Amino acid sequence: MNLEVVEQVARLDSWLAEGDVVILSGAGLSTDSGIPDYRGPSGSARQGTPMTYQTFTSDPVARRRYWARSHLGWRTIGDARPNDGHLAVARWQRLGALTGVITQNVDGLHQAAGARDVVELHGNLARIVCLDCGERSARAELEHRLTAANPGFSAVAASINPDGDVELDDAELAGFAVVACRSCDGVLKPDVVYFGETVPADRVAESFALVESARTLLVLGSSLTVMSGRRFVLRAVREGIRVAIVNRGVSRGEPYADLMIDAPLGVVLPNLAQSAERHGYRLEI
Repeated sequence: MNLEVVEQVARLDSWLAEGDVVILSGAGLSTDSGIPDYRGPSGSARQGTPMTYQTFTSDPVARRRYWARSHLGWRTIGDARPNDGHLAVARWQRLGALTGVITQNVDGLHQAAGARDVVELHGNLARIVCLDCGERSARAELEHRLTAANPGFSAVAASINPDGDVELDDAELAGFAVVACRSCDGVLKPDVVYFGETVPADRVAESFALVESARTLLVLGSSLTVMSGRRFVLRAVREGIRVAIVNRGVSRGEPYADLMIDAPLGVVLPNLAQSAERHGYRLEI
């Protein structure tokens, strides 16, 4: 780290030591776990057109294409492991520095690292929901069923997106069979918020409440391009809560930030975590 970044990290470290920090994390936090970012120098831009809720629910052919691609993509998402950034966040929480964690990610890596009570704004790919009866089930169970229903499916993904979707030639999708809900034979969907779908109001309200109770809102790995995350930065500014951002490249939150650190999260966060251990913060356990 250069001198400017070292000084910025020291300033952020002092804010963490004061406690009452709320984390807002984005796709950039998971790139070191092998899950690509949506845009910017921390990863490649998303390839292809994302699935929308309207298309998924109304077009059986598009739904079949999606499940074939997602079936391949889950091999990367499901096998991903928390990186040093996720572990640092969990460590800060154990030390009492954090009052909440809000994530835009759908990979479940915060919880896998040991973080508690994470608000998953956009849901989690590890869960499946039936759109007819509302039953929720584990993604692992669905993967076993899809594998059994498609014994000859041997397509190879060209690239993967953070939402678990992949790029795949339509010719490789021929014959892929989709399975239905075990309970009601209804339509299954990943328990995530698609484009065109609204984030559940209770999650938004919980997130706003966390932000409003914070001393510092710390944004990790998000360019804040979409309002889904940027609205929490705007709320923090309105409430007089300081904002710190650690992200590679341009962030639309920069005009509102009290501190902007343009540096690799895989370098900055472990350094902060080590400092936290030395300081002890307000130990909870």
